[in-house]
Amino acid sequence: MRLDKIICDPIFTSHLTLLQKSSDDVDDVIIPLNDTIIDRFCLQILPKIHYEIKWLNIESLSMERILCTIDYPNLYGLGLYKIEEETFKRLFIDEITLAHIYKNHIYNLIITIVNNNNNETSMKDFITTIYTLIFNVFTNLRYLNFCSFSYDLSFNEKSSSCFSSTLIELYVNLERFEDCLYLLDGRFNQLRTFYVHIELISCPLIVIDNKKELPNLRCFSLTCDNGTLALYLVHNSTEIFIDGDNLTKNIINHLLRLNKFVFNIRSIIYGLGQSCLSLKEQIDHTFINFTNNKIISCVDYFRRMKIGQCHTYSYPYTMRHYRRITNNFSGGLFECVREITLFDECPFEHKFFIRIAQAFPYLKILSVNNSEPQKYKQYRKSNDDNHNFSIVKYPHLTKLSLVCVHVDYVEQFLDNTKTFISNNISLDVDYCPIRKATHNFTRNEMRINCSKLIELRIDKVINSERFTAYFPNIKNL
Repeated sequence: MRLDKIICDPIFTSHLTLLQKSSDDVDDVIIPLNDTIIDRFCLQILPKIHYEIKWLNIESLSMERILCTIDYPNLYGLGLYKIEEETFKRLFIDEITLAHIYKNHIYNLIITIVNNNNNETSMKDFITTIYTLIFNVFTNLRYLNFCSFSYDLSFNEKSSSCFSSTLIELYVNLERFEDCLYLLDGRFNQLRTFYVHIELISCPLIVIDNKKELPNLRCFSLTCDNGTLALYLVHNSTEIFIDGDNLTKNIINHLLRLNKFVFNIRSIIYGLGQSCLSLKEQIDHTFINFTNNKIISCVDYFRRMKIGQCHTYSYPYTMRHYRRITNNFSGGLFECVREITLFDECPFEHKFFIRIAQAFPYLKILSVNNSEPQKYKQYRKSNDDNHNFSIVKYPHLTKLSLVCVHVDYVEQFLDNTKTFISNNISLDVDYCPIRKATHNFTRNEMRINCSKLIELRIDKVINSERFTAYFPNIKNL
C-alpha cells in the first residue's frame, strides 16, 4: 500500500533517480541499486508510472535495461551517470527505436564519465567521441552538463561536426584554453549560459582565428584548477598583467549581451624588476567600469625570484581553492574555499594567521611555504592580552603541509597556546624543523596538538620511544 501511494505521487514519478549517491566534499560517488530493486522497478513499477516520468537519472549498469523496458513518452531530461562508450552507442545509435524516440524529445542532458581504461589516449578519445555523438543523437538539446572525472574534454578533428542551433546552457570541463575557443567559434549560436572549467591555461600551441561574436551569451564563468590565467594567455610577447582593460578589449566587448562575468585571474611576470610592474592602484583603476561585481586585486613582487604576481578576482569568490596567498591578502569572507596555499618572501606573523582563519571558516587543507623567520614571535610574552596573539582556530582542518618552512611556522601551528586544530589531522613536515620546534620531542606546549595528529609524513625514519610517545595517535609510525 505504501509503495502504491508513493508511485502515484507526481513528485516521485516526474523526476525519478534509480541510483545512489554517496556524497563527499569533492564528488558524488555513484553506486548502482542492487538487482532485486532494479527487477522490481522494471517489472512492476515502471509500467505503471512511465507516462508520468519526465526526468530519469540512471547509471551504466542498469540504464540499458531501464530504457529498453518500456517507452517514456513524456521524458525530456536524462541523467546518464558513469556512461560507457559501447553502452551509449548500443542504446542511442544501434538501437533504431531508442534513437528515434529520444532524438527530438530530450531537451536536458547530464552525462558523467569515469575512467575505466588505463590507456590515457584511449580514454581521451572515448570522452571526445561521446561528446560529439551527443549532438548527433539529441538534436533538440537545450541544456548539457558534461563531466569527466578522470580526463578533461579536448577537441580534435573528430569534433569538427559538433554543433547545435538549440543549445542554450552548457557546463563542461576542458583540458586546454584552445578547447574553450573552439566552443565559442559559433557552433553554438544560441548559447546563453556557459560554465567552463579548464585544467590548464597556457600559451596556445596554435593560432586560432576566432572573431565570432556571441550576441546571445549572457552568463560566462571560467575557472581553472591552478587559479591562473597566465599572462601569455592574451599577450605572450608583452610584459603586463591581465587587467580590466585586457578583459574589456578581448572578452567583454565581444559578448554584447553579457550581464554576469565571474573570473579568477592570476598573472605572473618572470624576470622583471619591481619598477616595471603595475601598482595595485593602476590595476584597480582599470576595473572602474566593472559595476556588476566587486573586483579585488592584489599585486606582489618576489624580489629573490624576480617574479611579479597579480591576482584579480570577482567577489564573492566561488572557487573551492585559493592559491599563493601573501601578506597582501585583502581579507573578506570565503565560505566556498576548502583549500589554500600561503607563500611569501616576507614572514607570516601571528596576526596574519588570525586573518586567514577568519576569512576561510571552512578550511580543510592548508599548505605553508615560507622560509623567513617571524619577527614578532617574542612579542607575546609581554602582551598576553593583545588581540594579535589570540588563539588561531582551524576547527575543520584535516590536512596541513609545513614543508619548506622556517621552524617558526611549525611552532606556530603545533603550539596549542597559539593555534587550535581539530582532531584527526594529517601533517606533512620536514624532520629538522619539527625536531627543533618540539625541543627534540619534549616540549609540553606542543603535546596537545601533536596528540591530534593521525598521520605524519616526514622525510626521515625515526625509531625512538620518545618520538612515538610524542605522537600517540599516529597510525603510520
